[in-house]
Amino acid sequence: MADSNGLRVQVLELDQATVISPVGDVDLSRSPTLRAHLRDALDAAPHRLVVDLEGVEYMDSSGVATLVEAMQIARRSNTRLVLCGMNQRVRSVFEIARLDRVFLIVPTLDAAMDDDQA
Repeated sequence: MADSNGLRVQVLELDQATVISPVGDVDLSRSPTLRAHLRDALDAAPHRLVVDLEGVEYMDSSGVATLVEAMQIARRSNTRLVLCGMNQRVRSVFEIARLDRVFLIVPTLDAAMDDDQA
C-alpha cells in the first residue's frame, strides 16, 4: 500500500504473525502512516507482530516514538513485537536512546519468525 506522503507499507498475514514492512523514510510527516498500520495490525491481536525495517533508510524520533507506542499496545495484548532488518543508521537511533535494550531486535525476517531467536 502506498500513501501520498511517500511511505509505502506492506502488510503480510502469516499463520501466527503479522509482518509490517515500511519502505521509505519514517519521519514526522510519515510516521502517522506507519502508526495507522501498526494499530490496525495490533487490533487483530496477532501472536507476533514483526516490523521489518529493511526498507527504511532513515528514522527520526517520531518514528521511534511510533514503535514505542506499538510496543506498549503489544504488551497489553500479549503480542510479541519483533523488529528486524535495521540498517546501522536506524539501529544507532535505538542505541543512542538505549531502546535496543527494550525492543527485541533481530537481524533478519527469518530470525524474527524463528521461535528460538524471537
